[in-house]
Amino acid sequence: MNKRVFLKTGLLGMGGLIASPFIARAGNMEMESPHKTRINEGSSFQLAPLPYAYDALEPYIDARTMEIHHSRHHAAYVNNLNNALPGAAGDRSLEHIMKSVSSYSVAVRNNGGGHYNHELFWEIMTPNGGGQPTGELLAAINSSFGSFRKFQELFTTAAATRFGSGWAWLVAADGKLMVTSTPNQDNPLMDVVPAKERGTPVMGIDVWEHAYYLKYQYRRGDYISAFWNVIDWNAVAEKLKKA
Repeated sequence: MNKRVFLKTGLLGMGGLIASPFIARAGNMEMESPHKTRINEGSSFQLAPLPYAYDALEPYIDARTMEIHHSRHHAAYVNNLNNALPGAAGDRSLEHIMKSVSSYSVAVRNNGGGHYNHELFWEIMTPNGGGQPTGELLAAINSSFGSFRKFQELFTTAAATRFGSGWAWLVAADGKLMVTSTPNQDNPLMDVVPAKERGTPVMGIDVWEHAYYLKYQYRRGDYISAFWNVIDWNAVAEKLKKA
């Protein structure tokens, strides 16, 4: 995506630069999964409330960042997506749109990705999270990467080395797990992503500066380290089962 396209779309916070993707094989209120989100009445997506309070992830992610991130950044993606979608898309799931995003406008790609990615991000974090996964998720990680520690290293590297703005992912594909990253608001469901890097995201971290700059400033590595303390491994395991 070149500068001209960035300026033309005029999207909130779209300032990241793109580099070649890194890839390494190997609460009381429930929020609906992004894989089940549908366009609602009036052919519009809705911003769901967070499944926990804005301050629930402190001290790892501060309340002010969570409030701005959810109520302003994520809300803007939802509003812009609704404005960008053609009427014929009214009966299609967000997941379906992601898988055929090349047939939509750049605005749908950016804002649809922003909506999908953030819904997943909120869902796989929780107060008193962290530690290590267990059961089938741990077995899948060990099978794909050799060990949980090796997976952590690969995921951390993918997040830390994503140039500019973007995401790092744990992805289920072809019976295995892989770690990859995407620029801007792209995700591994999209048909614009190289085929070998596509799959179903089961975990992701937002490394746009708006996700961490108020607390961590330029120290992205500190933010990534803190993220390991708020991961909801039960939610990740559930997404893996559905994948």
